[in-house]
Amino acid sequence: MSPLVEPSLLEILACPNCHSPLREDTEASELVCTDQSCALAYPVRDHIPVLLIDEARKVG
Repeated sequence: MSPLVEPSLLEILACPNCHSPLREDTEASELVCTDQSCALAYPVRDHIPVLLIDEARKVG
């Protein structure tokens, strides 16, 4: 499966809520915060991450 966003972009992106790194969930087309206490998932639409807290969903 191809990456949702360019790897170089993923390296510099951070969660808008807690500033932790993000990881890809290609099956759900989301970028997920790596901080388990935050655990927000941000949608990726047409290879563009939507990093708005209001658009995110809580994982788990």
